[in-house]
Amino acid sequence: KQQQKEQQQKQQKEQQQKQQQAVKTPDAKSQNGAAAALAAQAVPGAKKGVKKYENGFEVHSTKMGDPHGKLAKSGKKVCVKYVGRLQKSGKVFDKTDKKPFEFRLGVGEVIKGWDAGVEGMRVGDKRKLVIPPQMGYGSQRMGTIPPNSVLEFDVSAMQLQQQHPAAAGPAPAP
Repeated sequence: KQQQKEQQQKQQKEQQQKQQQAVKTPDAKSQNGAAAALAAQAVPGAKKGVKKYENGFEVHSTKMGDPHGKLAKSGKKVCVKYVGRLQKSGKVFDKTDKKPFEFRLGVGEVIKGWDAGVEGMRVGDKRKLVIPPQMGYGSQRMGTIPPNSVLEFDVSAMQLQQQHPAAAGPAPAP
C-alpha cells in the first residue's frame, strides 16, 4: 500500500509540474490549454466562488447570470464591460464606457489572464480577476501600467456569440 501511495504522489507531482510549465509558456494557439492547466492547479481551501492559483491568479465569481445561458468558450466572440486597476495603488488604468469590449476568447487577442478568467462565464456573470504579471504584461510597461504589475479587473459578461471565420478581431489586449 505504501508503494502505491508513493507512486500516486509521484505521478501527481509530475502532472502538476507539466501543468505549471504549460501555464508559464502558453502560446496563442494553446490559450485554452493554459486555462485548463490553471483549473487543474487551483489552491484548495479558497472561499466559495473564489479560485486561487499557485501563480497568484485569482477568479472571484461575484454574480451569477443565467445558469442555462451560453458559456464563453474558446473561439467564441465575447462582449464584456470592465474596469481595470493596479492592485498596488487601486488606480484605474482602463475601463469600458458605454460600448462593451469585444474579443475572441482563447486565441491570444487579450492577455492570458483574461483568456483564462473569462472562459466559462455566462451572460450576466460578474467576476473579479486578479492577474499576476506573468499572465498580464510581464516586465513590459504598457501605457500607464508599470512593469511587473498585478492587475485587477471587474468584468461583466454582456454578450456571447459564435465567431464567424470571416469576422475581424478587436484591438489587442485591454
